[in-house]
Amino acid sequence: MELHSNHLIKDTKADRVFKFFLYLFIVLAVLLVVYPLVYIISASVSDPNAVNSGAMWLLPKGFTWEGYKVIMNYRDIWRGYGMTVFYTVTGTAVSLILTIPCAYAISRKDFSGRSWFTNFMLVTMFVGGGLIPSYLLIRALGWVNTVWAIIIPGAASIYNIIVTRAFFQSNIPWEMQEAAIVDGATDFQLFFKIVLPLSAPIIAVMALFYGVGQWNSYFSALVYLQDKNLYPLQMVLRQILVLQDMQQGAGTGQTITQSAARAAFSAQQLVGVIKYGIMIVSSLPVILIYPFLQRFFVKGVLIGSLKG
Repeated sequence: MELHSNHLIKDTKADRVFKFFLYLFIVLAVLLVVYPLVYIISASVSDPNAVNSGAMWLLPKGFTWEGYKVIMNYRDIWRGYGMTVFYTVTGTAVSLILTIPCAYAISRKDFSGRSWFTNFMLVTMFVGGGLIPSYLLIRALGWVNTVWAIIIPGAASIYNIIVTRAFFQSNIPWEMQEAAIVDGATDFQLFFKIVLPLSAPIIAVMALFYGVGQWNSYFSALVYLQDKNLYPLQMVLRQILVLQDMQQGAGTGQTITQSAARAAFSAQQLVGVIKYGIMIVSSLPVILIYPFLQRFFVKGVLIGSLKG
């Protein structure tokens, strides 16, 4: 039966009910995501008394920058920022250097034993030695209380390697690689001059995966680091938000307490506002970078889900 463009297909009652619940679900999902974000931003610039009393529940109330002034004067945060940037950039570079060649190797049809190596790596996704053996290994290598304990142990993710392998298999035709080999290209020339230039989407996705993971990581630092000068930003935030060092008269909390004492509000009043301000400061770099990598991110996830 031929349908003309001016003929509209009417929804059945079941279709209308389904669409109603679909839109309702979408609205609820948006509210669940947007409300906490708006609340955190508003609380970080609101009067501490309004935040602590619960009077501020959505939009800013009694606008003030005092919380951010205290954060900007807290040197441990900026030292943690610097270390986190170092860990993120260095760790992401090391992870890409390990992941991309490994995934390309096991994606090649002429690589003898690629199935065995793939299955061997997959076993490590389900079976691990545990925390204590890992700590003993790191200590035996002399990496405790060094930057290598943060960068090396989690440098390669098997899941990311499998997703990258799927990209190579589905987006870089093997026939094109065979043609390059017939023309006299070596394996290194094939990888660096043909494969890598065509792999920008998956490289961006892996950089985002590894970068966000490194930026948010704190457990490795909690286990392997004792020197506060090596602490990443997340460890500094943990001290402030969980251990509440800013309320103590010594240690890392002393700087914040003294800074708050010089502000318009007391240290106790600023505690809540500072917490929300720190959440914004720590999340801002990832929020700014993500929009530029979003299109690659979606493509990479689809490749992994369809071809993994």
